Amino acid sequence: DRADLYASWFRCLADPTRIQILNLLATERRPLSVGEIVGLVDVGQSTVSEHLRRLAETCFVHVEHRGTSSYFQINESCVDCFPSAAEFVMGKVRQDSLPAPRPGVTSRRTRRATAPAGQARAGNRRST
Repeated sequence: DRADLYASWFRCLADPTRIQILNLLATERRPLSVGEIVGLVDVGQSTVSEHLRRLAETCFVHVEHRGTSSYFQINESCVDCFPSAAEFVMGKVRQDSLPAPRPGVTSRRTRRATAPAGQARAGNRRST
């Protein structure tokens, strides 16, 4: 149901720290690691990670896993189609322009389960 989708977006953006992180990602215009984000906002690593997970699940950010690190970048197409409260209430939002939610998108386990055979194992090897 679209009302549930929109409500999840609004709930996600109801936190000031998430707004700060989105603003940082939009300003930087490049993928940032969790450590870089922690260095630029006034909250701890576990809190930043939780906020990034919520932002990724609601499509506001893309996550890219590189070895043991995760890099986050703003998803401009999602931000561009985010409906304003007035558009939602007035029924003026194009249904086909909205991305679907992505629960579990930051999970390495989910990524391994959906990766082509051999690719997930090769990406998880550490060089010695």
